[in-house]
Amino acid sequence: MRRVVVTGCGIVSSLGHSVAAAYERLKTPKNCVRASDDLKSYKGLQSCLWAPADFVKPPEYTRRVIRTMSPVSMMALNATEQALAQAGLVGDPLVKSGRFGVAYGSCSGGVDAIADFSSVIFTHEVKNVTSSTYIKMMPQTTAVNLSVHFGTTGRLLPTGTACTSGSLAIGEAYEQIAWGRQDAMIAGGAEEFSVTQVAVFDTLFATSRRNEAPETAPRAFDRDRDGLVVGEGAGSLVLEERERAKARGAEILAEVVGFGMNTDGRHVTQPNADTMGVALKLALEDAHLPPEAIGYVNAHGTATDLGDVAECGATASVFGAGKVPLSTIKNYTGHTLGACGAIEAILSIEMMRHGWFAPNLNLVTPDDRCGAHDFIVGVGREMDVEFVMSNNFAFGGVNTSLVFKRA
Repeated sequence: MRRVVVTGCGIVSSLGHSVAAAYERLKTPKNCVRASDDLKSYKGLQSCLWAPADFVKPPEYTRRVIRTMSPVSMMALNATEQALAQAGLVGDPLVKSGRFGVAYGSCSGGVDAIADFSSVIFTHEVKNVTSSTYIKMMPQTTAVNLSVHFGTTGRLLPTGTACTSGSLAIGEAYEQIAWGRQDAMIAGGAEEFSVTQVAVFDTLFATSRRNEAPETAPRAFDRDRDGLVVGEGAGSLVLEERERAKARGAEILAEVVGFGMNTDGRHVTQPNADTMGVALKLALEDAHLPPEAIGYVNAHGTATDLGDVAECGATASVFGAGKVPLSTIKNYTGHTLGACGAIEAILSIEMMRHGWFAPNLNLVTPDDRCGAHDFIVGVGREMDVEFVMSNNFAFGGVNTSLVFKRA
């Protein structure tokens, strides 16, 4: 097995449109959630909260560049441009060599394009469908658009596993390089905001109704949590075989040392703490590490009733109660769905590099059902750790766990 390192990262999110900006924004003890007047106009919708990335299409993204891209692909492109620039691979022959691939995902493609495509059924007209409509809406739109834009000819691994799309992409890219099938890969996830996403969770009574106090939501692990807030954004990483990265003098940001993934096989939307815990153990086994080696766990932390309890139970089953510091980025950004696994992995790496870890915003009174964990609160915590774990779980009972080592 070859060793795999991270040589570049890029972020588009409500926290900021670069890794440095997002990391610095974490130090501000205030979330990025707002009340939306537009959401208030939808009849029957209980939650009117969102966490927008406020992404504006750069002027260099001409029609020729983005003719097959919806906002989800444009954010993925921007984050990937950042990652490739940091990795020093812009224009490198490796990118088009066939030894460089793409693993990328989202929950769905461009929502407006999906609406245009579907309009044929209801109007019996095809006037809204163009030659690029399907490319914009298809589940693999981010992966394909990135591959075409950068001219990659290696492996293409689209991931569409809901809220584990980004983390599964990182895990699959890691394995492709470790097994020698690729030398480097772009990996990550993205999601553009849509009212339909809010509606999905709203019908499950899983969205926050704190419409008059957006600064207090979401509040993962808190006794008074009332659901998630939908966000948006993109996160991209460049993963590379370690010896190759060292030989060309690349800065190594972290090493990917463990990946665990499994499924619950029981229920589409109700999490299973037992199989979630197995995913964490698989990541530790892959990394050849005991639980006590992990210095920090970045939790999925959706702020849903069952989700938080199941995740905390799984974490305690592996690490023991109160044995490992834990926090979630979602209390800042909301739930960025297909992007969260990548954004949270990147910020976990960045916190490990700088030795400061973000607190759980809005966590005032931990829910007794979540157990006695070492939840980071207040102004964050300075720690010197060698390994961090980032966990994500999704509809369909998909569980992922990633372990990163400090460079």
